[in-house]
Amino acid sequence: MAEPVLTIHGMTKHFGAVKALTDVNFTLERGEVHALCGENGAGKSTLMNIIAGVLQPTEGEIRVDGKPVRIASPAAAQSLGIGLVHQEIALCPDATVAENMFMAAINRRRTPFMNYRALERDAQAVMNRLAAIDVRQKVADLPISSQQLVEIAKALTLDCRVLILDEPTAALTETEAQQLFSIIRDLKANGISIIYISHRMAEIFSLCDRVTVFRDGRYVCTDNVADVTADDVVRRMVGREITQLYPDKLGAGEEPSEMILEVDGISDGARFHDISFDLHKGEILGIGGLIGSGRTEIAEGICGLRAHTSGEVRLHGKSQAIRAYADAVKTGIVYLSEDRKGSGIFLEMSIAQNISVLNLKALTNHAGLLNGRAEAALAEDFARRLAVRMGGVEAPVKSLSGGNQQKVAIAKQLAVNPKVILMDEPTRGIDVGAKAEIHRLLRDLARAGIGIVVISSEMPELLGLCDRVMVVREGRMAGELGPEDMTEEAVIRLASGVNAARTADHAA
Repeated sequence: MAEPVLTIHGMTKHFGAVKALTDVNFTLERGEVHALCGENGAGKSTLMNIIAGVLQPTEGEIRVDGKPVRIASPAAAQSLGIGLVHQEIALCPDATVAENMFMAAINRRRTPFMNYRALERDAQAVMNRLAAIDVRQKVADLPISSQQLVEIAKALTLDCRVLILDEPTAALTETEAQQLFSIIRDLKANGISIIYISHRMAEIFSLCDRVTVFRDGRYVCTDNVADVTADDVVRRMVGREITQLYPDKLGAGEEPSEMILEVDGISDGARFHDISFDLHKGEILGIGGLIGSGRTEIAEGICGLRAHTSGEVRLHGKSQAIRAYADAVKTGIVYLSEDRKGSGIFLEMSIAQNISVLNLKALTNHAGLLNGRAEAALAEDFARRLAVRMGGVEAPVKSLSGGNQQKVAIAKQLAVNPKVILMDEPTRGIDVGAKAEIHRLLRDLARAGIGIVVISSEMPELLGLCDRVMVVREGRMAGELGPEDMTEEAVIRLASGVNAARTADHAA
C-alpha cells in the first residue's frame, strides 16, 4: 500500500503550563476527506497550525509521503503542498480580493512591477467557482460570508496536495456551502487530500470518508464514517451523553410578562426600514433571515453602532437617546458581534482585561486606578460560570481556542449586568457540548429577567432555542412566527419572499 500523504506521530504541544496536545497521532490518505472532531480546546486547530507551519511542536514527528519533514513556516508548508483555511478570517482588509488571493505569489515575484490585469483575471477565474464576487473590491468592504469565501479561494490558488478546512461553512449561506461541497468533491476526485474540521454532523456524514476524534488534547479514535453514527461521534467528543441540546422553552404557566424592550419603526434609510418589535421578560426572541437581509444592521442600529434616522427605542417604557454604543451600555443594552476576531475580543489582551473592559468604571477607585484583584476575581467568576478552558485569567485571549474566545466575548457582555443582550451568531464555531452550555445559559438569563435577542443562521438553533422568531427580508419585517407556527419551512418562506410572491400573484 502507498504511504499516507500525511502522518502525525506522537505530537505534543505546550503553551506554558497548558497542554494543548499530548502524544497525538493522525494519518491522512491520498484523495480522502478526513473529518477531525472534538470540543473547543480539544487541540484540533493547534494541530492544524503545526501542520501549516504556524506553530512549532514541543515534541513529535510529521511525515509527508513517508518522509520526515520540519515545517518551519507557512511558506514551508505551502512548498510541501499544504494549505490551511483558518476558522478566523486572516485577510488584509485594505488590500483587494485579488491581492489577498495571490499574496504568496506576490511575495515571491522577482519583477519590480505587478501585472494587475493578469492578477485580477486569474483571481476572478478562481473566485467564480465559489461566488460572483468582484476581485477588484477591497476585502474590508465585504460581509463576513464573502470574506470566508475569499479565504477558501485563496487556498485554491496554492495548488495544494493537502487542504485543511477549519470550520469553512461557519459564515456561509446554504447556497454558498453547497457550492463549496461540490468543489471539495471535485478536489477529492482529483486526488487532493482534505482535512475537514466541523461541528456540523450533517456535513461530516455527507462529505467525509473517515472521522478522527480528539478530546482534551488527546487522540481518541479514528473510524470510517460509514461505521459510526452522529451520536457515536458526539459521545466520543464530549466523553458523556448530550441529552438535551436545547433547554425547555417557556411552559404553559410561564407566559412572557412585562415588556422590557420596544423597538418602534426604526430605519437607517439604507439597510433597514420601519422595524418594530417588542421583547418581554422571560422570553428569547430570535431574528432570522438570509445573510445580507439586514439582521446585523438592525441590531447595530438599536445599540448605537449604526445611526438610525427615524424611530424609537424604549427600555422598560422609557425612550432612550442612544447615539453611540457607550450610551447603549449605560442604559443596559449590549451587543455580541458576529465578528469575534474583528470586534468581539482583544486578542492580545488577557482574559481578565477582555471580560472587564466594558465595566472599568466599577473596578476603578477614586484615584482612577484599576483594582487588579477585583478585575481578576470578576474574570474568574465569569470564566467559571461559562466553563472557559484556560491556564488562568492572565493568559492572552489569543491562546484560547475559538470556542473559548467566544465564551470570553459573552462574559464581557454579562460583566456589566445588562438588561438586554443582542447576540449575533452566539454559537458560531462552538462545539456541540459548548453550544448546549451556552443555550442553557441564555435560557437561565431570560428566566432571571434579562431580555435576550438571538440572531442565528442555524435553523435548528433558531427554532430550538427561541420562543418567537422575527424574520427579516431585504431590510424589512417579513413576518413573525409564534410557538405554533415556528417551522423551518415557515422561516424559509418568509426569508425568501415566497409568501409575498404568492400574495402578489393572487392579487394579480
